[in-house]
Amino acid sequence: MACVLEAPLRMSVLSEVTASSRHYVDRLFDLDPQKVLQGVIDMKNAVIGNNKQKANLIVLGAVPRLLYLLQQESSSTELRTECAVVLGSLAMGTENNVKSLLDCHIIPALLQGLLSPDLKFIEACLRCLRTIFISPVTPEDLLYTGPDHQTILFNYGAVQNIAHLLVSTSNKVRMQALKCFSVLAFENPQVSMTLVNVSVDGELLPQIFVKMLQRDKPIEMQLTSAKCLTSMCRAGAIRTDDPCIVLKTLPCLVRMCSKDRLLEERVEGAETLAYLIETDVELQRMASITDHLIVMLADYFKYPSSVSAIADIKRLDHDLKHAHELRQAAFKLYASLGANDEDIRKKIIETENMMDRIVNGLSESSIKVRLAAVRCLHSLSRSVQQLRTSFQDHAVWKPLMKVLQNAPNEILVVASSTLCNLLLEFSPSKEPILESGAIELLCSLTQSENLALRVNGIWALMNMAFQAEQKIKSDILRGLSTEQLFQLLSDSDVNVLMKTLGLLRNLLSTRPHIDHIMSTHGKQIMQAVTLILEGEHNIEVKEQTLCILANIADGTTAKELIMTNDDILQKIKYYMSHSNAKLQLAAMFCISNLIWNEEEGSQERQDKLRDMGIVDILHKLSQSSDPNLCDNQEDDEQLEEQASRVVCCVTRSSSSCASAAECPVVDVFQAWCGPCKPVVNLFQKIRNEVGSNLLHFAVGGELVAVVRGADAPLLQKTILKQLAAERKDLSGREPVVVMVH
Repeated sequence: MACVLEAPLRMSVLSEVTASSRHYVDRLFDLDPQKVLQGVIDMKNAVIGNNKQKANLIVLGAVPRLLYLLQQESSSTELRTECAVVLGSLAMGTENNVKSLLDCHIIPALLQGLLSPDLKFIEACLRCLRTIFISPVTPEDLLYTGPDHQTILFNYGAVQNIAHLLVSTSNKVRMQALKCFSVLAFENPQVSMTLVNVSVDGELLPQIFVKMLQRDKPIEMQLTSAKCLTSMCRAGAIRTDDPCIVLKTLPCLVRMCSKDRLLEERVEGAETLAYLIETDVELQRMASITDHLIVMLADYFKYPSSVSAIADIKRLDHDLKHAHELRQAAFKLYASLGANDEDIRKKIIETENMMDRIVNGLSESSIKVRLAAVRCLHSLSRSVQQLRTSFQDHAVWKPLMKVLQNAPNEILVVASSTLCNLLLEFSPSKEPILESGAIELLCSLTQSENLALRVNGIWALMNMAFQAEQKIKSDILRGLSTEQLFQLLSDSDVNVLMKTLGLLRNLLSTRPHIDHIMSTHGKQIMQAVTLILEGEHNIEVKEQTLCILANIADGTTAKELIMTNDDILQKIKYYMSHSNAKLQLAAMFCISNLIWNEEEGSQERQDKLRDMGIVDILHKLSQSSDPNLCDNQEDDEQLEEQASRVVCCVTRSSSSCASAAECPVVDVFQAWCGPCKPVVNLFQKIRNEVGSNLLHFAVGGELVAVVRGADAPLLQKTILKQLAAERKDLSGREPVVVMVH
């Protein structure tokens, strides 16, 4: 077995190999076991504090021989223990020493040693393992070969065996036990739920952890206890409004962010606090007003400053090398603080030079800092006000687009999600982003093997297509290609499918755009719609698909693609009788757009739908909806109301819609339109006030007035005027109609 060393290191070390170093190695091969043992002991003494000697021995092949002796059952326990001690000393040298030990496969040998019955030998192996795994060059997966080491340790009784150590009289022992629980509970509900009910000497573990948060305890103990309680809270084992979280854990973590703490304490405190409050609005609000935290975090970007009170030169050098960790932690905590509350976001952005710091963070050399900065930007981009002001003032979209050009997937996911927000219709950044070539970039993301990137790519395109010009829509279709679009429509992930349907729905809006797109892609779109309606998809997917059909039905020429497709018409008919009211409504919107009276060919379309039995279904739905068919009373009422409107549109006789002595009013609106909803109450109010049977909600006859928009005063004036005219003339002519858009 040979240890591999880097060539430059090997050459420089070989030139300094001394005769004494050779002598130590040669003694390891002596035939007398006692001389071998003494040789190992002498080697142990020789390498203490001597990195040159350690390097010489590694080059001369001491490590393979030591490992051989350690694993031989014929070796005495004392010899095996001394070998483990020497290997641990070698690991305390340079990182290259550790790499050499790893190349010689030291980890399996030491793990095997843990099965020995001798406690001293086990301790020596554990100390050596600890030294090796402290080194940043040692991969964790060398120790954890399974996917869930927490569960394995839990199943072997780690919680019960470690718990009693928390009440040890030794702080060192208590700290190691705390660290074990911190690791075991992190993102592990099973362990966390168990810990909350474990007691030691009649006291529950959460109570013990809270005692360790007290200010008179060592800082490391306070932090580690806070991490244990944080993990248990995030796992749902402790409520977020529990006093041990609100009054103890959160304030302790905020204290750790103070500028009088050491750099590593501030970093760990901020990152743990960010994790604690990440998903809870009330904790975010509470943290934001505790000890001026938002302002306190601004100091993280100034550290160490020219006035930092750091007398220790080594500490200053350390902090200079690790200052980027402070910036990373600050960005993480700002991201959690601003996740939901608009006022908090405003305070964060108003903090000294905050937007400049975020923009600078997007271009830092450290991947972790860049990722944290993007997360912070994403959190703040949820604010409509900030999208219109601070984001525009600092042209945030420029560095964000640069990040998207070349970054690891973990950064791309958050950056593309942020871009989705910047492409919302009310964002001033939308236009310059379009001009910067974003369509090509986003189309490429939809082809990614990474699910989150595919979702974000199509989501951003969906936002981009909303109320866009025809050229932009054409560019999106060209960039995606028909093949890729329908690849997305067959994606196994429901989020990708829903966002793709949302994109299609936004592309197929406004009649000229609908007709233009359907003239070039109509055949493929209708095939895709058919496959989805026939497939095993959830209600939301099918509802969105039917809404796309309703948009197509609103086109001038595009609606013929539906009317000439008997298979699609039968599917619409099927969903009109579906047990789900949302699907019934969506199907009815298709019919409504197909047979609207004011459009050319409406009579022929009405006749065809009548022959198919669709009008009979509408009559049944308009007369009384079955409450058992609908889980939501509001949906049930909307279904009946919509059915009544469509029935009136396809019914030609006055007896079906309104008598000659009535003034029917039709209210044409979109269900999602907020301002339209109060108009219904206005109609009811007018009807109650006039106390007349002349006013009904229906369609037919001669169009005499149109009111556009939810203009209540104008609506009331127009309706009352037409009612007055109707009272004067009940001569049997077709009823007049006030149409409201």
